Amino acid sequence: MTDTETGSLVIIGGAEDKHGECRILRRLVEMAGGDRARMLILTAAAEEPGVVGATYRRVFGELGVAETFIIHVSDRAQANDPGLLSLLRHATGVFFTGGDQLRLTALLGGTTIDRALRQLHRRGAVIAGTSAGASAMSDTMIVGGHDDETATRNTVRLAPGMGWLTGVVVDQHFAQRGRIGRLLTALAQNPRVLAVGIDEDTAVEVGPAGELEVIGSGTVMVLDGSSCEHTNASEASSDQSLALTGVTLHVLPAGYRFIIDERLALPRKEAE
Repeated sequence: MTDTETGSLVIIGGAEDKHGECRILRRLVEMAGGDRARMLILTAAAEEPGVVGATYRRVFGELGVAETFIIHVSDRAQANDPGLLSLLRHATGVFFTGGDQLRLTALLGGTTIDRALRQLHRRGAVIAGTSAGASAMSDTMIVGGHDDETATRNTVRLAPGMGWLTGVVVDQHFAQRGRIGRLLTALAQNPRVLAVGIDEDTAVEVGPAGELEVIGSGTVMVLDGSSCEHTNASEASSDQSLALTGVTLHVLPAGYRFIIDERLALPRKEAE
């Protein structure tokens, strides 16, 4: 579920449309205030922050955002610079770009910027992330692993995330890179966690009450291990196939919803 903050989250599976209808980014702008939105772009995860920041500044400008600010953090000293707070203070939306999620958490976790972002979220700002920025949203995040392989204890590597979303682990570029084995491995190691795989050009909007709604052209896979009957994760060798029985799988296209605390999938809302 979401933490005590009152803002919403937009968690994007990567490769979102930036040239056509831009359904996901357009929805993000709408949530952040439309033509009155003030969008903060954080490029800490990116290998080429200048290029990535300029791309999103252009897209948000074309979508009518009033003001766009870019912050690139290259070390923790910069992330603790109080001079950056003036850029953060009036943002209505925050966007974490893709790149390396471990770099993102290592640079920002527990810093002045991190604390300021949480204050923004408590005041209602929307927090969004794509690709690596999506993985880092959860309290436990996937930082690497093997695509398109049978689930073993070595299939995935986990680390602490930014903690915007608790009790959930997120994977991105999901169907396109065959990552179900990564989610199954994470789930086998702790079936209490809800495992969410998000396709490219697809996102989940998560409200303060913990209801998730799918946006975009692909699907979201939700794996619920709360009824798990058996897993061999504790005794399996590092290269042995994992067993996992009694798990519930939901495949949710755009408009479908999922209530995290109740582990309940819901259909599209009826048109009014």
